[in-house]
Formats: sequence, structure tokens, C-alpha cells
Amino acid sequence: MNHTREVEVVVAGAGQAGLAGACHLRRSGFEPDRDFVVLDHSPGPGGAWQFRWPSLTYGKVHGMHALPGMELTDADPARPSAEVISDYFDRYERAFDLRVRRPVDVRAVREGPGERLLVETSEGVWSTRALINATGTWDRPFWPRYPGQETFRGRQLHTAQYAGPEEFAGRRVVVVGGGASGTQHLLELAPYAAATTWVTRRPPVFREGPFDEYAGRAAVALVEERVRQGLPPRSVVSVTGLPLNDAVRQGIEDGVLDRRPMFDRITPDGVEWDDGGHVDADVILWATGFRAAIDHLAPLRLRGPGGGIRMEGTHAAADPRVHLVGYGPSASTIGANRAGRAAVRDIRRLLEREPAAA
Repeated sequence: MNHTREVEVVVAGAGQAGLAGACHLRRSGFEPDRDFVVLDHSPGPGGAWQFRWPSLTYGKVHGMHALPGMELTDADPARPSAEVISDYFDRYERAFDLRVRRPVDVRAVREGPGERLLVETSEGVWSTRALINATGTWDRPFWPRYPGQETFRGRQLHTAQYAGPEEFAGRRVVVVGGGASGTQHLLELAPYAAATTWVTRRPPVFREGPFDEYAGRAAVALVEERVRQGLPPRSVVSVTGLPLNDAVRQGIEDGVLDRRPMFDRITPDGVEWDDGGHVDADVILWATGFRAAIDHLAPLRLRGPGGGIRMEGTHAAADPRVHLVGYGPSASTIGANRAGRAAVRDIRRLLEREPAAA
């Protein structure tokens, strides 16, 4: 397609944040395909959830917040979360008639004529007055680099490639990373693997007691301060600590969650530390998180000296047309919902659909 189509708003991404933004656009009187369009590069509904490993059942998911206007009820906790949430998102898209276009890759966003943005995609170019960027992080797995990494004779994989514990039966596995994925992998792998070793850059912090709304707001505020300064965002989980549930307590008692400091180098047959310590390994599993998938925004030159995009609310400080939802403080499911609503409110003002004092 060579022609350029015009809309008022493009929503890039149909995960939690993108669907929340699209729903609030719909509620505000924007019509899909006429006023706004939702573009998603995934093969089907579900956002990043559709790619999660089968053993991550819905009962193991913590903090999944419902999309605005439709609760997720009666979900089977033993069913894979990929299936539960994909089905839920599919019902949601149809219920609100969001008309998500997929698979469509957003390749670049550039300055266009008449103060518009040009969104270049695998299915042509969209000219828009505002962008809700909700492209998440799943497509940007973070792989740290360590000396000797290329010499390792075993297998290296990232959480994004993890399909379940069975394939590691009888293997010696080093799991790298102190987040929720790392602990989940270790607890799953332990009954199958010949041995597991857990290494993290910082000692893990386990959180006792309920994670209430006050604690959630405090955690989000810490992440928000970073993006306000133009620093790359840290995940909300990185400042909340790990929930100390029964499975984690058992893992600590059994020695599965016995953390060692980060190794200094990788050898052909394992990992080693400067103090002479060595662990033999067949597999290194990098549970080292993800980075924001925002390379397509590079032509707009929004990144600051700190390496991140400085934010004011949900929009880039350098360009009020560009809203990033599911980025930094809104990277949690409840944060994404709130950010979607806030972005639409600001976009309505920008497009003069309501007075600034509303």
C-alpha cells in the first residue's frame, strides 16, 4: 500500500495498555477506523501474555488487573495464563468493537506535514495527530554481556524463549536474575534439573504481607521519578520486592532459592568467580528482564542525555502528541489502565475536543 491514510489517533500495540487506551478513546466518542486505529504486530489477541510458557498457569500470575469495563471472572487457575488472558483480550476487543488490525508491524514514526506524525507500518503509512504508543517490552529481551560468553559450550536462552521445565531434565542450570521470572523458573526447574544455581547482581528482597494500594502507589512513584528525569525506566517489580508466598518459602527452605552473587566470567563448561569458585553448567537461563520496545520512535529524537525519554504524565516532554502507556510507571496492569485513561484525556485537550479546564 502506497497511499497514506489519515486518522486522529494511532494506537500502537494491543496489550493491556493499548486496549485500555483504545477503550477510553471509544468512550470519549472516537470511532474506530474513522477517528482512530489500533495496530498490533502479534498474530492474535493477548499481548505479550500469548507468548508465556505453558507452565505459567493463571493461578501463578500475581497482579493481573482487569481491563476497564470488563472483569475477568471465573478463570481456571490451573489453565495456562497465555490461554486465559488471550481469550479475555479477544472477548474484550469484540465487546468494545476495537477492530484491532493484525499482524501489523510499526516500523518508524516520523514528523509529517501539518504538525502530523507519519506512522510507517508493514501495511502502509498512517498520518495521525496523536500517538498512543503501547508496544511494551516483550520484543526487547535484555541479554547482559559477560567475558567468555561466546565460549560456552552449553545452551543459553532468555526468559522470552523459555517453554517449560521438562526440557531441562537432567541438566545443570544456572538461572540469572532476581525478579519474579527468575524465582518462578527456579521453583519449576528444581524437580527436573540435575542441579540449579541462582545468581543475581543484588541480593533479592522478599516482601512480607499484602501489597496494598498505598505500597503500590509508593512503588510507582519511584519509577515515575526516573522517567520524569529522562532516565531509562526500571520495572515496578524492581522496587516492590518479591512476594514471600508459600512456594517461595518452601524454595528457600529447600535451598533452591539460595542466591549467589553474580559470576565474573563464563567458561566453556560453566561460570566462575574471581575468588576461584566455579559451577559446572549445561544451561544458562537469563531471566534478566526486558527493555522498552521503542526503537521505532527514534526518528523523533525523544531520548534525552540520560538514555530514556523524559516524560510529563503519559506524554513525552519533548512532544505532547506522543503518549507512552505501559512505559515506566504504567508498566503494571493497573498502571496501564490508568495511563490509558490519562493519555486519552490529554489527547482530547490536544485535539480541542474538550476545554483545557475539563
